[in-house]
Amino acid sequence: MTKPRVVETNEGIHGEFNVTTYDQMQRRLRDKGWIETGDIIKSGITSGRALEVGPGPGYLGLEWLKHTQNTTLTGLDISADMLKIAKRNAADYQMSHRVNYIQSSGQTMPFGENEFDAVFTNGSLHEWEKPMDTFSEMWRVLKSGGKIFISDLRRDMSPLLRWFLWINTRPKSIRPGLITSIDAAYTPTELRELIKDSPLAGCQVSANLIGVKMTGIKDGDARA
Repeated sequence: MTKPRVVETNEGIHGEFNVTTYDQMQRRLRDKGWIETGDIIKSGITSGRALEVGPGPGYLGLEWLKHTQNTTLTGLDISADMLKIAKRNAADYQMSHRVNYIQSSGQTMPFGENEFDAVFTNGSLHEWEKPMDTFSEMWRVLKSGGKIFISDLRRDMSPLLRWFLWINTRPKSIRPGLITSIDAAYTPTELRELIKDSPLAGCQVSANLIGVKMTGIKDGDARA
């Protein structure tokens, strides 16, 4: 039986040690090819102006820029400390001219309607205090015909896979954070139920052994 969700945080990651450690973990995942950029591209998000919610140190979006042409990215994160690292990493990628980072909550985005060709996020859904508000904001700022991609861990993964992720997480000091993230994550069934009364109700929810994914297309007044 899957244990109930234990909410992790709605304040993002702050403090030099914490953000530096998280950056080291994400950099390692990038180097091993374990981030979701390929899935984002496979979902059809390959052009235009994109919004990334919760970019953290920025590797997911920067790799997306690296593997697409004539694209720009806006990253929205609640943590000023994390955005400092993302900006530094963008400079290392020589992508500063194609990306803009803004500090804000996903619940109240500082953008007008229909501004982005795509919206994507990975690994932040379980932290959202009011996911329905963030879903509505993501949909609001997305253009008609724009694409959405949301992915995260799933709480109902097998104990063996939890152990596999734990043993392969580096630095070791971030392992407790991995467990709290898994414990705060949604199951595929919970996610389908969660979006029923949101603008994302028509999006497709799928899952693999360790994660859940949601994709959709905004088409005028249609939900997806």
